[in-house]
Amino acid sequence: MPPRARARSYDPAKTRTAVIAQLRQVRKAAERLDETALDAPTRLGDWTVRELVAHLAMAVTSVVRLLERPAPPAREVTVTGWASAVAGHSGPIDEETRALAADAKPGELLERAEARFAEVAAVAPADRLLAARVGAMRLDDYLVTRCVELVVHADDLAAATGVPVSHDRQALATATRVLADALAAKAPGGSVEVRIPPFAVIQCVEGPRHTRGTPPNVVETDPPTWIRLATGRLTWAEALESAPLTASGDRADLSAHLPVLG
Repeated sequence: MPPRARARSYDPAKTRTAVIAQLRQVRKAAERLDETALDAPTRLGDWTVRELVAHLAMAVTSVVRLLERPAPPAREVTVTGWASAVAGHSGPIDEETRALAADAKPGELLERAEARFAEVAAVAPADRLLAARVGAMRLDDYLVTRCVELVVHADDLAAATGVPVSHDRQALATATRVLADALAAKAPGGSVEVRIPPFAVIQCVEGPRHTRGTPPNVVETDPPTWIRLATGRLTWAEALESAPLTASGDRADLSAHLPVLG
């Protein structure tokens, strides 16, 4: 049995900065959208672009809302635990997103989200516990999940509108690493090495562990492709056919372990 990997750590100050930087990239894109674009469909069920933008704002304002509530008594969930559990709360998230989208203009929501986050989150201690949907989490862990939300849904926004949304490098790195670690937790082992340069390398999948030289089973792709695979936006077969994905070795097919967010 392979040794358990140490939990990855994230610098809270850098994560806070990445959240704001990625939100600003979303704001820049949203400013270019007219009413027709806001009413266009997305790849997220029956959400329109308007609801997607509201959800992006909600991903950030949730930090403020949770900080305003009493702290729970003990930590219950880590970043990896969040990744495996968040889909189970899609119903309430959908309801809140629709209500928010109907209540205010998208640009106002994003502007308000940035202002409130900068005001409140910057002064809260990193180890402050939050009563998140999936269980009690530390603020620094929850901020990491906000990077994932912003990067994943910024890609959804670009796909729905055709308007490019740049990724903040730190936010993209964080999202890539979180989803890579979620795969390692879902399919523990050491027989496959997954490389997502320049941000992450993990080992996963049960089987013979290779410890010297080049592993016999290697998967390599770029961060955007990995994020789409890990969140179900792209299937394994689609990625092999059209995306920058290589997979060598008889254990390198990861389709049975994807997606990991959920």
